Amino acid sequence: MPVDSAAELLKYYEVYETIGSGGFAKVKRGRHILTGEYVAIKIMEKKDLGDDLPRVKIEIEAMKNLSHQHVCRLYHVIETATKIFMVLEYCPGGELFDYIIAKDRLSEEETRVFFRQIVSAMAYVHSQGYAHRDLKPENLLIDENHNLKLIDFGLCAKPKGGLGYELKTCCGSPAYAAPELIQGKAYIGSEADVWSMGVLLFALLCGYLPFDDDNCMVLYRKITRGVYDNPRWLSPGSILLLNQMMQVEPKRRLTVRQLLDHPWVMTGYSSPVEWHSKHPLGHIDEDCITEMAVSYKRSRKGTIQLVSEWKYDQTTATYLLLLAKKQQGKPVRLRPDNPVQDIHFSPVQESKSKKTLDFEYEDVDDDMDPPLILGPMELPGGQQAGRQALGHTLAPSPDRGPKASLYIRTEESGAKLRLHP
Repeated sequence: MPVDSAAELLKYYEVYETIGSGGFAKVKRGRHILTGEYVAIKIMEKKDLGDDLPRVKIEIEAMKNLSHQHVCRLYHVIETATKIFMVLEYCPGGELFDYIIAKDRLSEEETRVFFRQIVSAMAYVHSQGYAHRDLKPENLLIDENHNLKLIDFGLCAKPKGGLGYELKTCCGSPAYAAPELIQGKAYIGSEADVWSMGVLLFALLCGYLPFDDDNCMVLYRKITRGVYDNPRWLSPGSILLLNQMMQVEPKRRLTVRQLLDHPWVMTGYSSPVEWHSKHPLGHIDEDCITEMAVSYKRSRKGTIQLVSEWKYDQTTATYLLLLAKKQQGKPVRLRPDNPVQDIHFSPVQESKSKKTLDFEYEDVDDDMDPPLILGPMELPGGQQAGRQALGHTLAPSPDRGPKASLYIRTEESGAKLRLHP
């Protein structure tokens, strides 16, 4: 990695272990030097992106336009001649996918907590004119407060005429894709998202997927038929909601707005899902501005002008991370600006391991296998759609009763990896 690229990142961040890798990206845990807050740093090498470079640009643009309590926050974008760095909200709880595996399946009560957050995020995303188009447990992270954050907007779409306009690109992960996408038809993005939300809800409640097969064509036939078996432990209310979301005919599906106060969603709650952003774009917080003005030795007016440019540079990152500290009840204070002297090390890495920070996508000090970040995939029609969907086979085992086994199958090798006994 050229020194200028490393230096540009390490001016502002300490960089630690790899927490995810695969495809064209690696994600490392980092810490913003000035605020002391932890972040996730997504590192991409331009020469490896190839045809996926436009997808990265789409993701960056979408995340700049979204600010919601259940959408992962973008703080900073650094682009050099060879690399793109996306600095994102750090979610130490990992993927919802792994959480489901660890618990086999979730109770209806816990599922409802998570599902209300998913509905909140999707109602907001749709209100901003976007369809996500790749909803699945791997694209939901759990933060330090056990709340969900939606990630991966690389396949999102924002039709110029609004969400009511049809889309044609066949993309997403096969097991979660709506029948109209599988069939190569024009489709409404928000309707396709509701189908994926239904598959996701089934996975939460059951610990396996409603549609799955080792043979992709058999899988596609199952999806287009829309027939699946409900396990015996599902409540009548859960069965009804799943049926209302996974309707083969898109116009017969519930809308996200109808989900906000659906009887199943409202069980145990006195009010509908709150979907409006608690942190609207463009909000200027007086305490954060005051702290930055003192640190930057600028007037408050000048600091407001600087922050209001929203360049997603060091200024934007500092402001948003200060705001995050305030929202978490931490003191709104900046640390002394002590840049890292040796660009090959963060202070912690240097003291603990004395190993160089390798940016060429080889782990140097990782104690465990990172979570999977999926690579390119294709659906019928030959159109590449960014991330390769891994086939999920979570079939109930007769001798285990309601519990499930989970396998992941890579499309390239056909090999199965059993993740849970």
